[in-house]
Amino acid sequence: MGQFDWTPEAYLERIRAQVPRYDELQEQAIAAVPFPPDRVLELGMGTGETTRRLLAAHPDAWVIGLDSSPDMVFRVRRDYDDVQLARMEDPLPDGPWDLVLAVLSTSDLTEDQLAALCRRVREQSKSFVIADRFEPNKLKAVLDWSGGQVTWQVDDLAVVAATY
Repeated sequence: MGQFDWTPEAYLERIRAQVPRYDELQEQAIAAVPFPPDRVLELGMGTGETTRRLLAAHPDAWVIGLDSSPDMVFRVRRDYDDVQLARMEDPLPDGPWDLVLAVLSTSDLTEDQLAALCRRVREQSKSFVIADRFEPNKLKAVLDWSGGQVTWQVDDLAVVAATY
């Protein structure tokens, strides 16, 4: 999605303009969480919108967020303590995790990077929810790599959930 030029203050307005079903995608991602998680790793935490929605549904969850944008990390640390400046391509923080969650944060990854991410998540997590824009072939590949299933899909948006 090339969000590095987006400021945290303008992010929600801009993402809703680019992804008109943004709020529905967020809702469906949280609905796909298979059980109340205790330990959650959010990949691409951005402004903290997904974390906010997750904690509204699962208030006992403890969330660590990763984001590769220093501006986003600086901004979201105002609301959440456990936010790290990191790329998804790098090793994940030590698990095990009950849930790894990625909403609109994986579309810029190459197929090799996304396959490696899915492999690392499977090794360290009990469940994985990924919600993003997918080309048909990439969605099929993510289903194979993650071992998940589509829980919601509209146009090029989909939510994939896997339980391990």
